[in-house]
Amino acid sequence: MIKRYGRHPAILRGVGSLLAGYLKLVWRTNRFVSEPAGFYDQLRPDLPVIVAMWHGQHFMTPFCLPKGWSAKVMISRSADGEVNAVAASKLGIGLIRASGSQKAHQINKRGGMRGFIEALRALKEGHNVALTADVPKGPARVAGQGIVQLAKHSGRPILPLAVATSRSIELNSWDKASINLPFGKGGIAFGELIHVAADADDNALEQARLAVEAGLNATTRHAYELVGRDDG
Repeated sequence: MIKRYGRHPAILRGVGSLLAGYLKLVWRTNRFVSEPAGFYDQLRPDLPVIVAMWHGQHFMTPFCLPKGWSAKVMISRSADGEVNAVAASKLGIGLIRASGSQKAHQINKRGGMRGFIEALRALKEGHNVALTADVPKGPARVAGQGIVQLAKHSGRPILPLAVATSRSIELNSWDKASINLPFGKGGIAFGELIHVAADADDNALEQARLAVEAGLNATTRHAYELVGRDDG
């Protein structure tokens, strides 16, 4: 009964709204710094970009979007995804409902192909597109092929992004989720842009995938360093 009613749309919407309100509290009560300095001005000529995040480290990323910039985020169709989708929408982020998979036969079931096409369209229209680079349910912090394929076919660069707070609860989940807490310090770290050529072969795509992993791991470490903590 709990499982059934816990997935009721009204309950999921309510939880999503509460999550959005909580994240606003976290944002307003932490003193955030970002590096490198002046990054948004440097990034402007390369817009739109594909923003890469790790699962479990993504909750505060909507607040990294400067005013006037447009973004859409790819979120799964799961119950957890519905909560995140409601929260993202409340925070002014557009939605692409799809997710990847470690198993090829599940991609269409999860809307992966449709989501890929929607993401291509969004980038062509000038929206930034954010998505988690690792594929549920693990392994954590291992980038999948989807994000580099999106970069190849769209011609847009990948931007690694990480956010950390000095106070958080670290969950023992597959994605090492970090629940950010209010009343502390926050750090936002941007990585170097990763470009994928339109004619990239399998070897080049693998090198790009590894570059996304390395870039996200480096930015995650840097975000935690900004708040005086070790990563995770």
